[in-house]
Amino acid sequence: MAFGSFENGGSSQPMAEINTTPLVDVMLVLLVIFIITAPLFHEAVPIDLPQVDATRLDDPPQIVSVAIDAAGEVFVDGLAIARSDLAGRLAAIGAAGGKPELHLRADRGTRYERVTEVLADAQRAGLVRIAFVTEPAR
Repeated sequence: MAFGSFENGGSSQPMAEINTTPLVDVMLVLLVIFIITAPLFHEAVPIDLPQVDATRLDDPPQIVSVAIDAAGEVFVDGLAIARSDLAGRLAAIGAAGGKPELHLRADRGTRYERVTEVLADAQRAGLVRIAFVTEPAR
């Protein structure tokens, strides 16, 4: 190690050299460790995994689109439905099997009572998966 001499040679400034010998020693030790352990990372560990038969995922649900305009008229899948026929149409969709989803769109000017009537008809028909479709604010 280079500490300089103990005699006061007229220079009172501190030594500005960095001793790199310990750094090189540590780097060589780390290099040897990595050389020894690197082949161990490529070893495969035998694992006995369980075998599973892939089952088919459920089919996507049938989507029933119900829209209510500002005048209170109801449209099921784009077709206008009379107020008295709505409950029967929703009951037929609910009895068809599966678990259909009801996507409900309502105009901003629609009265809340009309929306609740449609929701009540859907609930009586057995449609329990109901989504409210909205537009993002601009």
